[in-house]
Amino acid sequence: MTAEGSVGVTGDVALVVGLGNPGPGYADNRHNVGAMVLGLLAHRVGGRFKAHKGGADVLEGRLAGRRAVLARPRSYMNVSGGAVVATARFYKVPPADVVVVHDELDLDFGVLKLKRDGGEGGHNGLRSISASLGTREYLRVRFGVGRPPGRMDPAAYVLRDFSAVQRRDLDMLVDRCADAVEALLADGLEAAQNRFH
Repeated sequence: MTAEGSVGVTGDVALVVGLGNPGPGYADNRHNVGAMVLGLLAHRVGGRFKAHKGGADVLEGRLAGRRAVLARPRSYMNVSGGAVVATARFYKVPPADVVVVHDELDLDFGVLKLKRDGGEGGHNGLRSISASLGTREYLRVRFGVGRPPGRMDPAAYVLRDFSAVQRRDLDMLVDRCADAVEALLADGLEAAQNRFH
């Protein structure tokens, strides 16, 4: 890994984005695990999300010893890029210091992978963010939700709640993912990868 690839957030403030769809009907869907992680991080920061003119609910605070803005776009997942870029511009956060927490079909349930850059893997939320930021050079914390069973449409699968078996471990895994976000901010990408991969 190059030295550049090992770097986490380098600026004064990090923007941590948790992807999901708005509204209680989506709250427990696999697609909303990023928003679930942000909810836990907000609890750790000790604050509440407030509506922001950029189109996201935001919370400013200190996380892992650094200034951070937590953001949950109020738009649907597939068009979340507008809220992300507007919030990043408002807080003067460059794309390299944006951290996106999202569900990942290509990882088994509960597996975490952290990376910078790369493709979107069919994830429309990431595609929207990359297009809006004009780059793929942002950090991702990928939470595995696994592939759908049989011939189920992946789009339908991610819009369903976690299974009863998965829900037994979900709180622990969301907690671990929140730890990974904090490690990324505190110690950088390579150290966080070594700890959580």
